[in-house]
Amino acid sequence: MKEIVLVRHGKSSWKYDVIDCERPLKQRGIDDSLLVISELCARGAVPSTIFSSPANRALSTCKIFMNFIEIPQNQIIVDKNLYDFEGRNVIDFIKRLPNSIDDVMIFGHNHAFTSISNIFGNTYIDNLPTSGLVKLRFDIDDWKDLKKGITEFIITPKDLKA
Repeated sequence: MKEIVLVRHGKSSWKYDVIDCERPLKQRGIDDSLLVISELCARGAVPSTIFSSPANRALSTCKIFMNFIEIPQNQIIVDKNLYDFEGRNVIDFIKRLPNSIDDVMIFGHNHAFTSISNIFGNTYIDNLPTSGLVKLRFDIDDWKDLKKGITEFIITPKDLKA
């Protein structure tokens, strides 16, 4: 059994004149990320291995999650292949994970995460919003055998504010 939690970065700011990779989070992105990680913890579903895109907004979201669950930031594994908007690099990354790892949380970007959720999950989502997450479960022992699995749950800030 393998599990993946895909977390789209929090709402980013366009206020600063920086390249895409350096865009910071807005306050709403910080607040929404705290809401979502609180709910994930309440469900007892925090994976043991954490990966992040190097983009500022994704890595900042990741650090908010890690601070909340008191996991040292030096346990975050940053990989440039996760700075991907299409999804192919993320899928290839997942298929290359060591089989000694059974559950992962990956912080990254759309449209990649919506696409991956729809390809490999059994619940269609139109769009994974900022700070939203999807937990997918697979009946496999080897990551290279990644195939259609189960969408265990989806957490979005909007649902938590309702």
